[in-house]
Amino acid sequence: MRILFAAPENAWGGMLAKLRTAHPELEFVASGDFRIATLQGFDVLIPTMSEVSSLVLQSADRLQLIQQMGAGLEGVDMSAARERGIAVCNVPTDVSGNADSVAELGIYLMLGLARNARVIGQHLQEGRLGRPMGLSLKGKTVGLAGLGGIGKALAVRLAGFGTRLIGVKRQPDTGLAQQLGLDWVAGMDDLPELLAAADFVVFSLPDNEATHGLINERTIELFKPGAFLINLGRGGLVERDVLHQALSSGRLAGAGLDVFWQEPPDANDPIFDCNLLATPHIGGVTDISLEGIYQGVSENLRRLQSGQSLLYRQDFNPT
Repeated sequence: MRILFAAPENAWGGMLAKLRTAHPELEFVASGDFRIATLQGFDVLIPTMSEVSSLVLQSADRLQLIQQMGAGLEGVDMSAARERGIAVCNVPTDVSGNADSVAELGIYLMLGLARNARVIGQHLQEGRLGRPMGLSLKGKTVGLAGLGGIGKALAVRLAGFGTRLIGVKRQPDTGLAQQLGLDWVAGMDDLPELLAAADFVVFSLPDNEATHGLINERTIELFKPGAFLINLGRGGLVERDVLHQALSSGRLAGAGLDVFWQEPPDANDPIFDCNLLATPHIGGVTDISLEGIYQGVSENLRRLQSGQSLLYRQDFNPT
């Protein structure tokens, strides 16, 4: 059985080497980058960050499984996979530990923005003590846009900082609000209310037809003046030019990004001269998260070989 690992050989903390050690009977091929030239001759695809379009799937002559390393399947044409009888599986964030890791990075970005991390080193180097002035998270309102595994993990951790929490998800959920200690959990139609109230807005939404370009010229004006935006979801949620203008003008006090409008982003993009803390899509790249993802992927490879039902299958027809 041949498996295409659509990434550089050493990506994701040596994941490919671990899979090869665990499954010496299988042939693994690394694509070398995040593009898929052909699926001909492969039984399994691990797409990582690569797009799996209908056109790409036309080259598949024996593909049985698309196994994502994490949860994100936005780049997979699910209808085309379903039509071809190709199983599509992921490893959910709350199963792998990925949600916990991404939530920790989100808090890192929030604290960095609140404490002016971009200029701390300069103050220290110049011998200026007692500066820069920072903000405390205590008493601030945090708006969680998305309350899946990552949003829930954030809520649990932020409670310890003494923040006021509000949230939006696809449908209002008073039970979830009570469970997680949020003041309210509304539907996505109430996003404007969240943006107007929150000092920090943290996005952990997928990129789909309903959310692509969610932060645009209209919605950026709904943010509380001087608020911070943190995006842990997908880069397509935020329009780059709109964010740049909001940061340059001071409409937003700062932003924290682990995902971008293009990946990797242009290192010379002038947006990085603004009050922007950026990390190279590493929210889930931790020992805990990668071990959980490895376990999920490895188990499904074993199950495919033995003819057992696959875990976390996502390609069934919607009911």
